[in-house]
Amino acid sequence: MQQLPLEIQLKTLPSNPGVYQYYDKDDKLLYIGKAKNLKKRVSSYFTKKHDSHRIGVLVKKIRFIKHIIVETETDALLLENNLIKKHQPRFNVMLKDDKTYPWICIKKERFPRVFPTRNLIKDGSEYFGPYTSFKTVNTLLELIKNLYQLRTCSYDLAEEKIQNDKYKVCLEYHLGNCKGPCEGLQEENEYNENIEAIRQIVKGNFKDSLQQFKNLMHTHAENMEFEEAQRIKEKIEVLQKYQAKSTVVNPKISNVDVFSVISDEAYGYVNFLQLSYGSIIRSHTTEIKKKLDETDKELLELAVVELRQRFNSNSKEIYLPFKLSLGEHIKVTVPQLGDKRKILDLSIRNAKYYRQERFKQIKIIDPDRHEKRLMAQMKKDLRLPSEPHHIECFDNSNIQGSNPVAACVVFKNGKPSKKEYRKFNIKTVDGPNDFASMEEVVYRRYKRLKEEGEPLPQLVIVDGGKGQLSSGLKALDDLDLRGKITIIGIAKRLEEIYYPGDSIPLYLDKKSETLKVIQHLRNEAHRFGITFHRQKRSKAALDTELDKIPGIGEKTVIELLKTFRSVKRIQEASIQELAQIVGNSRATKIYNYYLSKKDPT
Repeated sequence: MQQLPLEIQLKTLPSNPGVYQYYDKDDKLLYIGKAKNLKKRVSSYFTKKHDSHRIGVLVKKIRFIKHIIVETETDALLLENNLIKKHQPRFNVMLKDDKTYPWICIKKERFPRVFPTRNLIKDGSEYFGPYTSFKTVNTLLELIKNLYQLRTCSYDLAEEKIQNDKYKVCLEYHLGNCKGPCEGLQEENEYNENIEAIRQIVKGNFKDSLQQFKNLMHTHAENMEFEEAQRIKEKIEVLQKYQAKSTVVNPKISNVDVFSVISDEAYGYVNFLQLSYGSIIRSHTTEIKKKLDETDKELLELAVVELRQRFNSNSKEIYLPFKLSLGEHIKVTVPQLGDKRKILDLSIRNAKYYRQERFKQIKIIDPDRHEKRLMAQMKKDLRLPSEPHHIECFDNSNIQGSNPVAACVVFKNGKPSKKEYRKFNIKTVDGPNDFASMEEVVYRRYKRLKEEGEPLPQLVIVDGGKGQLSSGLKALDDLDLRGKITIIGIAKRLEEIYYPGDSIPLYLDKKSETLKVIQHLRNEAHRFGITFHRQKRSKAALDTELDKIPGIGEKTVIELLKTFRSVKRIQEASIQELAQIVGNSRATKIYNYYLSKKDPT
């Protein structure tokens, strides 16, 4: 893909949490950072003067920005840590050492120990985390310690060693913190039940245990031990905010490639996540131009092979959104639930955001391509016989039946063509009848276009449901235009799109560009119609008794109302006061008119 100017890259960044990566002109990684809002954080580098010489040099070297979208700021923090340790960018100072965030380990052994660690050892033990704060880890472990009596010694508690009385209970037993499994004083089944409860706590399922902690806090408060109660309260607050685990790091997901694909009429967008020991070490999204209307499956088959070769991936397992045959030596998994599914969803989300950014970029640098793609997408989404380069939308406006009007707005290639907007006074309908009004204006609009030989639109949209659509369709039938113009209706409540003769509406994706164009049309028609309706009401409100006086025009009426503020004051004014505003001749006409009304004889 052609490298875009930084200004365009910055304009199209998303406002989501994520990790950003800066590259120089030689595609060398310079810096990795995290952000709660990618657009704001990255833009800040280019909109202010930096005191740090290092940052100033960095900004001058940046030519290209990549990013990875994640769910939360915590995910971004953990992902940043993984990527910095993997790639060691030149301008990153922090997080380059081999230290990592802490985990909670349930050791694989008889009578398992539970303890914090920074090192993951592949010996079958269970690791939960990582945690961005040791305070959270310590709070969890203290909660566990208060609820369950576990051993802390590192003895090998093999059954034969316990039976041979090799060990003696320690101080922890006498303090009541351990039940003495080293001397066979606690059954293994009972101990393992406690471990299972602890496993649920560190997974985040600690509702019952948390309630016990709250009860302990209340007990301290009742015993006037307020400092201890406050200490436990603070720990409860930490636990309630605690996020059990991150989707970007799970040690059970090891050395896996993840691929997803999103496509439109002309292009496919494939995202690739590379995981090593559960951590994302690479994210790359590529755009593929369709040549022969390839399916998503065909696009993904090509991309998997090409991207794995490009990035030298030898992973034996691949997560995909659907089944593909990639050879005997590669395991293909289609995740449905759990962390594996979250990783796939993360890949899909990154592909979608990349596609949205490309749309924004193309709109700026290549509007013709944007229009062609949009027209092709609308044709597909709305099941049209041709691309809707010319669209018209109708809306009725009336309040309690007064001053009924209608509006027609025109879009060319997805954009408003305001010089072609038209407004209608309703002529043949008495009272508030939206259906009859819609039939009238649609008939009048296209009768005139036919008579004048003007081009007809490919698509007509009426604002309303089945009733308005039926009225618009009747008008087209009367003009013998059915089949020559596609007509649809859009209902406001759930944005249902209705077709003639089809009782089941079409629901478009709320984020789709097609729906956004239709909503823009509908909103423009409503705005234009309401503006015309207000103008008409205002004019009607100004129609006063003064308009009935022979020889008194609209300008004279406006001048009088500006000065006297009401018709009643004009009626009570002297001829001299009126003459100062409108002259003697017109003042005499006005004065004599009201005088004759007071005394008809």
